[in-house]
Amino acid sequence: MEKRRFFIDKTEGDEASLTGEEFAHARTVLRLEEGSEVVLLDNSGREYDGIVTSVGRREMRVHIVGSRIGEREAATDVKLLFGFLKNADRNEFAVQKATELGVNSIGLFSSAYSSAYIGENKLERLRRVARESAKQCLRSRAPEIVYYPTLQEALNAGMGYRNKLFACEFLHENQADIAAIQGPTVLAVGSEGGFTRAEFEDALSRGYKGVTLGKRILRAETAAVALTAAVMFCLGEWGGRA
Repeated sequence: MEKRRFFIDKTEGDEASLTGEEFAHARTVLRLEEGSEVVLLDNSGREYDGIVTSVGRREMRVHIVGSRIGEREAATDVKLLFGFLKNADRNEFAVQKATELGVNSIGLFSSAYSSAYIGENKLERLRRVARESAKQCLRSRAPEIVYYPTLQEALNAGMGYRNKLFACEFLHENQADIAAIQGPTVLAVGSEGGFTRAEFEDALSRGYKGVTLGKRILRAETAAVALTAAVMFCLGEWGGRA
């Protein structure tokens, strides 16, 4: 049986504590008790094997018996930028699937066709989705999730990446050879209305290259997942490159 996985803030030598929502889930839903074996994740990329030593009213203490570097993280840093969607379920779908596909970080932004404000409560909800998805697919890290008030700020966050791809529905051919892509990559995908031509030109001025997602119009969340999956395949994450 697969050991249950939990995110923690930090380890304390060979000890750690489960608190908050993770503690509540472990105690109330899973009914873990002294002697239960667990895997702890501190978002550093390491995994810690532990044994529950005590269960209190507000925390669960765990003794760490071993650790290792997680083996399921992507070899290449991929950042996904996408316009915040009006429908909360679609935002969660995009975050969930991007996490499963192995992205290192996710940035949501407001733009001409996506002007909704993202408060801390909404961001924290998406971070919970990312953590749960990371546990489900046996990752050792959950992607960082941040909000950029403008598209320009989001694009600037990707300036240090070797490859900068900008999904654009009114292009007829790619400006970048995705099949030959290598190295750190940032992907920008718009919200329900996509991007304006002015936003596209601004992205080009910042070194981004436009890419098309085919002849059919995709939902924004589908576009985000499709482009991420294609890039991950070409980077060799699915054995797409020898």
